[in-house]
Amino acid sequence: MSDTATSSADTEPDRLPEESRALAWFMVVGGAVALLSAAILIVEKVAFLEDKAAGRPTALGCDFNAFVSCGGVINTPEASVFGFPNPLMGVVGWTVVLTLGVLLVAGVRFPRWIWAGLQLGVIFGIGLITWLQFQSIYDIGKLCPWCMVVWTIMIPTFVLVTARNLRAFAPGSAVTRFLSNWTALVIVLWYVVVASAIWFKFGDLLWA
Repeated sequence: MSDTATSSADTEPDRLPEESRALAWFMVVGGAVALLSAAILIVEKVAFLEDKAAGRPTALGCDFNAFVSCGGVINTPEASVFGFPNPLMGVVGWTVVLTLGVLLVAGVRFPRWIWAGLQLGVIFGIGLITWLQFQSIYDIGKLCPWCMVVWTIMIPTFVLVTARNLRAFAPGSAVTRFLSNWTALVIVLWYVVVASAIWFKFGDLLWA
């Protein structure tokens, strides 16, 4: 009996703390949604280029009006910051997030360098997304629906991963306590700032 219990304890993964389970499942679900969005953007980009090369109208499935339009964004220089379509980075990055999330749900414990690498990744991601938000709203003057899905996932990914890493690497700091206690509020306020910027720029034009 005791041997069976010991064997079971050795083979079953330890139960994750509540906040770690929440992060793990968010990485799985959010990573999958963002990965799908990035993949769809690549498909839309290919369709756009094919239509353009054939001299056909380049209207895409996510072109809703003159201001909410994938086609109005994905053919701009900002959509290929490093010389290739931005969604390619998204496919790679969100695949990593999704994979790590699945492993966390399965009970895998990562060394600190994995978390440090993920932190660098989400810092890069949120920096790029924030710049693209500004460019899309104020420079290009158009909004890409699938891009906005990625924005929506990137913000909590950055906040949740950062909060987790602060608890692990700097557990006693004031920043750690603040972000851990007010994680949801930070995410909501971030959404409000972005949504407000969109509304004050476009207003009723979003439904024109």
